[in-house]
Amino acid sequence: MNIIVAVGSNWGIGYKNDLIYNIPADKKYFRETTAGKVVVMGRKTFISLPNSQPLKNRTNIVLSRDENFCSDGITICRNSDMLFDTLKKYKTEDIFIIGGAEIYREMLPHCSTAYITKIDDSRPADKLFPNIDELNEWVLADISEDNEYEGLKFRFCTYIRSAKDDTEK
Repeated sequence: MNIIVAVGSNWGIGYKNDLIYNIPADKKYFRETTAGKVVVMGRKTFISLPNSQPLKNRTNIVLSRDENFCSDGITICRNSDMLFDTLKKYKTEDIFIIGGAEIYREMLPHCSTAYITKIDDSRPADKLFPNIDELNEWVLADISEDNEYEGLKFRFCTYIRSAKDDTEK
């Protein structure tokens, strides 16, 4: 599986239930990278999508313990076991974890590739992504040239898990 996320230099990804950064090139990168793929997210992330609608041209899977939560056009999994059982239908390289923070932490050990937009800025954040640079099993495999948007410098980074362990499913 894969993870895709944009982080500030403090590894911040969200503040007060909203994304910290809104960079058109990052949104384009996300759309192009996940088009035609499976996206896995938590309920709060799904609700934060425009009009709380599934992302187009993708299979949308939402992990939620809330028994009252339902929505058209998505698959809902109530726990991790149900999620992993559902994901068996898809190629692992086609699965992208897209948030939020709790889902990222839970799924990171099961991923082999991480697509991280690193933004050279550290705005306040109450939701963080694990600092993958401090995790020995992850290696920076590719990094784009510097980009800039409204004074924010950023790069697209690809990390790969160097030492697979038996937690990957």
